[in-house]
Amino acid sequence: MLSGVLTAGGWGLLAGSALLVGAFMGYVVRIPVGVVAAIMAFGSGVLLSAVSFELIAEAHERAGIVPTTVGAVVGAGAYTGANVWLASRGARHRKRSGDQQPSESEQSGSGTAIALGALLDGIPESIVIGASLLGGGPVSAVTVVAVFISNVPEGLSSASGMRRAGRSRAYVFGLWTAIAVVSAVAAMAGYALLGDASPAVLAAITALAGGAILCMIADTMIPEAFEDAHLWIGVITVVGFLTAFALSHLD
Repeated sequence: MLSGVLTAGGWGLLAGSALLVGAFMGYVVRIPVGVVAAIMAFGSGVLLSAVSFELIAEAHERAGIVPTTVGAVVGAGAYTGANVWLASRGARHRKRSGDQQPSESEQSGSGTAIALGALLDGIPESIVIGASLLGGGPVSAVTVVAVFISNVPEGLSSASGMRRAGRSRAYVFGLWTAIAVVSAVAAMAGYALLGDASPAVLAAITALAGGAILCMIADTMIPEAFEDAHLWIGVITVVGFLTAFALSHLD
């Protein structure tokens, strides 16, 4: 049991560490906004594929359409409700690389709201990583790769926006380090707490994460991609989608 929990935590930390890689690129390196948008579009496609073939399809295979639908709707509703609350406190544009993010002087408490928003975005993915180890099988490599790939542009775009909003290097890297650690804890919780769950509950939890991730893509990633790469966003997203789809079919 303990070794499984630690393994889940390791995989969650690996996927979450991509946020630090992206944050470094976005905060330290001056990457053109068009490139940031294109990377975000690619990451959106990767996550869309993972949600479709690794989460929703797996939930349906486990327990059928009802738990899958209920879980996805609950996940979407919970994410949207939390996101609306955070948006009213300054976290609406937490993944935007331009000047959309408010500074602390422009909106008091926006830094905390952005941190909570980053947590909201990352926890569902990590829980799924931990849950994929249940039953003694190997981790879902596609899910880990998809989360890792998508986390790079998320961290990149958000850190770039934080820099433009005047947030310090200590705040930015402290935040993403904390999120990476929380990702590991969430993966461990996904493994430890769901070990005795029924197939229907596992399916609902998996679909819940899928619904939350879909909302996150539509609400925070696609807008950033469309802002500066709208003429190319479709084909770039498809390339990301097919990349993850190909990985899911490797023997």
